[in-house]
Amino acid sequence: MDTKLPKDEQGNLIVRIGHSPDPDDAFMFHAMTTNAFPTPGYNFVHELQDIETLNHRAMRKELEVSAVSIHAFPDIAKDYALMNCGASMGEGYGPMIVAKQGLSEEDAKSRPIAIPGFKTSAYMGIRLCWGDLQYEVVPFDEIIPRILDDTYSSGLIIHEGQLTYVEHDLNVLVNLGEWWNEKTDGLPMPLGGNVVRRDLGLQIMEDVTKYTKMSIEHSIKNPDVALEFAKKWGRGIDDETNREFVTMYVNDRTIDYKPEGRKSIRLFLEEGQKIGLIDEDFDIDGLKFIGSPEE
Repeated sequence: MDTKLPKDEQGNLIVRIGHSPDPDDAFMFHAMTTNAFPTPGYNFVHELQDIETLNHRAMRKELEVSAVSIHAFPDIAKDYALMNCGASMGEGYGPMIVAKQGLSEEDAKSRPIAIPGFKTSAYMGIRLCWGDLQYEVVPFDEIIPRILDDTYSSGLIIHEGQLTYVEHDLNVLVNLGEWWNEKTDGLPMPLGGNVVRRDLGLQIMEDVTKYTKMSIEHSIKNPDVALEFAKKWGRGIDDETNREFVTMYVNDRTIDYKPEGRKSIRLFLEEGQKIGLIDEDFDIDGLKFIGSPEE
């Protein structure tokens, strides 16, 4: 393997995996970052940061492997390739605009809306759904508190907030996963994906993708240990909420996007091009997925 990757004391290549501090990502990568199965020649270490930070780190080519927003992928496509595994897709559910009871959709649209980042897929989703309104970036885990203290009248929630908002008696104004599902005749809403850096070379890219897929399969087959590990990143959620959230976003489609998943990603990016959020020169038809049986 001709690579400049550092090696550990045993001579294994050290591969850094960036993922968000939420249970589904931790569940996916648990097995490969805790040596639950052999990964000959590789030592995988994970670095946890919020998805918007990871999007920008990928733009600087800092990590070998990273979770990123599908919205951000065209910006890094020259340096990274999408894996065919590790999808976060909403099967009729997804990010939501929530507000206190009694606020109408029209009132929400007339005021600043808290969002978790301009490169998140959630933001592109709400732009496709609601249009170009007044949006302000707030750390994802502060959006619900900022609604409760009336800093913002509404906010776009992601991660476990999609479940815990009910504890605060908030109302859902729009569920983007449902909206996308209806708009596309049943396609899942693409949110996040895993990417691997192209300069590692095809062999390492394929190896890392293979081990990522094996890690996801291992956790799905041995959920209890992986769920306990994942709960550490759930910001105080209970076991039931942890399991519910993980199973929402780690499933058969996480192992393989499948044809409709890949179709949905291409369509999502095409829609983004129409509203100017995705570079019109990005070649969507030429999009390849490492490890896909179709490639």
